[in-house]
Amino acid sequence: MVSKPDFLSGSGQDHFRPELQVESPEGELHLRFYIPSHQEFALQATGIREVIELSPDRITPIPNASPLLLGTLNLRGRVIWVADLGQFLGEASALNTDRAEISVIAIEEQETIVGLAVEEIGGMDWLDVQNLMPPTNVPDTMAPFLRGEWSLSAKKNQCLRLLDQMAIVRSARWAG
Repeated sequence: MVSKPDFLSGSGQDHFRPELQVESPEGELHLRFYIPSHQEFALQATGIREVIELSPDRITPIPNASPLLLGTLNLRGRVIWVADLGQFLGEASALNTDRAEISVIAIEEQETIVGLAVEEIGGMDWLDVQNLMPPTNVPDTMAPFLRGEWSLSAKKNQCLRLLDQMAIVRSARWAG
């Protein structure tokens, strides 16, 4: 007598494993991350080329460049500019580059790729852009680069701000 493998026996329902079921996502996929001031931001996943954790010595400083720029990075044969996203958005505190690894989010708009150095990557999340609210209490230096914000905790006044990657890539601030 030849026995059938387990997956062929019965209706299939007897081997149902609820932990393998994926929730049906709501909204669009976004990458969440923090800048040095511990503010949390998000970018739409569709505009992100990749997220890189790299040693600061892989970023080559460029003399006489804008203070927003940490330097350049060779990304698979393409040279891309890497900026301190917090400072780009008007933060006073600079990113601490004196550490083992820096998180860089490479965003792409048409043929242009820019690396955004951030304090910490928070992870991927499904967020519904229909729940976005107009940004509140935003510095003028940051406002042109925001699409809106989600309220995370009204009591703690916490929000998650959605950045507009197209506005960042096309900004005149890069000319510095």
